[in-house]
Amino acid sequence: MKRIILSSVLLLCSLLAFAGGQAKYVFYFIGDGMGTTQVNGTEAYLAAVEGRIGTTPLCFASFPYCAFITTQSGSNGVTDSAAAGTALATGVKTFNGALGVNLDTLNVNSLAYCARQAGAAVGVTTTVTVDHATPGAFYAHVPHRSQADRIDEQLMASCLDFVAGADVTKPSEKTYQALEGAGFTIIRNVQDYKSVRQSARRLMLLQTPDGQRRSNGSLPYAIDRFPGDLTLANICRAGIDYLGSFERKKKDERRKGFFMMLEGGKIDYAGHANDAGTCFREVVDMDEAIKVAYDFYVKHPDETLIVVTADHETGGLTLGRGHYTQHLQYLQYQKMSAERYTAHIGKLREQLGGGFTWERIKEDLKENWGFFGAVPVTEKQEQRLRKAFDGILSGMAEDSKDLYAVQNALANTAKQVMAEQAEVGWQSGSHSNSYVPCFAIGAGAEMFHGRMDNTEIPRTIAKAAGWSLN
Repeated sequence: MKRIILSSVLLLCSLLAFAGGQAKYVFYFIGDGMGTTQVNGTEAYLAAVEGRIGTTPLCFASFPYCAFITTQSGSNGVTDSAAAGTALATGVKTFNGALGVNLDTLNVNSLAYCARQAGAAVGVTTTVTVDHATPGAFYAHVPHRSQADRIDEQLMASCLDFVAGADVTKPSEKTYQALEGAGFTIIRNVQDYKSVRQSARRLMLLQTPDGQRRSNGSLPYAIDRFPGDLTLANICRAGIDYLGSFERKKKDERRKGFFMMLEGGKIDYAGHANDAGTCFREVVDMDEAIKVAYDFYVKHPDETLIVVTADHETGGLTLGRGHYTQHLQYLQYQKMSAERYTAHIGKLREQLGGGFTWERIKEDLKENWGFFGAVPVTEKQEQRLRKAFDGILSGMAEDSKDLYAVQNALANTAKQVMAEQAEVGWQSGSHSNSYVPCFAIGAGAEMFHGRMDNTEIPRTIAKAAGWSLN
């Protein structure tokens, strides 16, 4: 039945893709750190969970047009997110660390700016902080992404109508008051949206207070999500309604259509952590948001363009470890990210006191990772897990740090054992210069094909929408 439904969707995609016209509504999805292997791995994982060898297509990977994208920055063969975000936002190369400027540090305009100049309502959204590298590239102009205060000031002065994400990098009452002074109505619950949608001149949707207490730096991983947590799909729905209201309610007679950038920012976080089970679920989670945009596209096929790409690949992910085997189905038994498992073990130790024993931890590993049950563990792997536990117990174990998180020895070892059993490999804890994919459907989508540089994507979007970019 799933294959019949998918075939029908693909046929509809193919038929609608040729319905020509200028793009009035533009969705620009950026999967931070999402290389071609992250996409293929996710589809292979979904098939493995169904008991099949092959792939279960994601919605966006089924779009009729696709391209391979080169990602090097203006200063390095391997880009950082700021330079890559700038290329994707402005069509201009810059040096690693820079946002919204060229190699001479001169300001360059983004798609968000040119869309607004053309009369569109504009939104920039993410699953991390709203002043992080990728969203910042669409409105900020700074020589280095670390300049959060300047980025926030430029956010307030920007052309953006709708902003959404976890929070700002340096949350404070002073910052929130300044944002409100700049015209933003700030809400922290999707349920509050309906009460402010009519009156808000500019809208900022941030994560719930509970989510902020857990981490103000990002939305929770999909694998760690609690009921009521903000999601990218929630953000997409609210963005469509709010940005569309400028035209429907005639808030501004000049507004026609909208542009919305949506970043799946934590695919990158999971890549830095080399956490495959978490990474693949993040790709699925972004696909859920893309399905929301696709539903909108089906209603407005002649005027809508959806583009899905990535800023770079993270981790040097490989599917296979030299044994000509793959067991991605094991990843389904991982119940939380390695980052959250670190916190879980800390709490468990406090709760159990003297009962914090290896036998009790083996039960916990079975419950949360499938080890010693659905996921086989070799004798040497068990010894490594035991050594990590003993190190935590004695206080001698060292934590493992990646770019965004700290993992204790047991969580780090569990993650490694899972990768070994699933036959997944990681080359590094950072970015690579691998191709990333681009998928497109809708008005102008046929222009996305072959091999393209990341700077060509925003220029092609602007061409499809009839906007003037730089």
